Amino acid sequence: MNRKQSLLILGLCAVVGLVLLTACSKKPSEESAAPGTAATSAAPAATPIDPATAASVSGTVSLAGTAPKAAKIDMSQDPACKGTNTAETVVADGGKVANVFVYVKEGLGNRTFDVPKDAVTIDQSGCKYHPHVLGVMAGQTLKIVNSDPTTHNIHPTPADNREWNESQPPQSPALEKTFAREEIMLPVKCNQHPWMKMYVNVVKTPFYAVTGLDGKFEIKGLPPGDYTLAFVQEKMGTQEQKVTLAAKDSKTVDATFKTP
Repeated sequence: MNRKQSLLILGLCAVVGLVLLTACSKKPSEESAAPGTAATSAAPAATPIDPATAASVSGTVSLAGTAPKAAKIDMSQDPACKGTNTAETVVADGGKVANVFVYVKEGLGNRTFDVPKDAVTIDQSGCKYHPHVLGVMAGQTLKIVNSDPTTHNIHPTPADNREWNESQPPQSPALEKTFAREEIMLPVKCNQHPWMKMYVNVVKTPFYAVTGLDGKFEIKGLPPGDYTLAFVQEKMGTQEQKVTLAAKDSKTVDATFKTP
């Protein structure tokens, strides 16, 4: 081996030794943590709302004109579907409208909110969905129960979420599903019983409500601000109204739909 080759080998050994020394001196955290891992894996913290300043909005949804007569549904194709049934397209009594989904559409900016741990339940009883309209936060568990002595086939048909289609025999365990993205009036049907229909409203905040048979709603716990409320009814469309809430404010916002 000549002198030039010897110097080359010595140089390579020095480089290898330096690399090994650097690796041994590296902290464990530098080896195990990839750049940006902590920032991307952790969910954003919920934006706190001071309960001492929280406000609320409530109101009543009314119907202008005579409510349409509810259509009768023939359930005779399945002997297990007992009793009479009527369509729930427009449920109005005494001029008040039920099943209107009311939510804060604008005004919360970039606020984030914890997803509730409790599930929202859909029950299938009397070959109808209960409730007919509901709200759920994106990522929140939706529990689907079959209380009927017959098989149902639950089939949401979303525009912005994943579609699924699943049978549920009687006395089977509840199905648990989630929707990842906001979507208003997401239709759900039963492939076994074509008259069975309902709507799931997937929202990013907990500030929503569904009107009862008295047409009333209430949304609590809002931070002070300027908001746009949306009122959504499956047959009569959507209305929007603006409201400004001060600290500890409580305001009334009513809406009126015209007979379809």
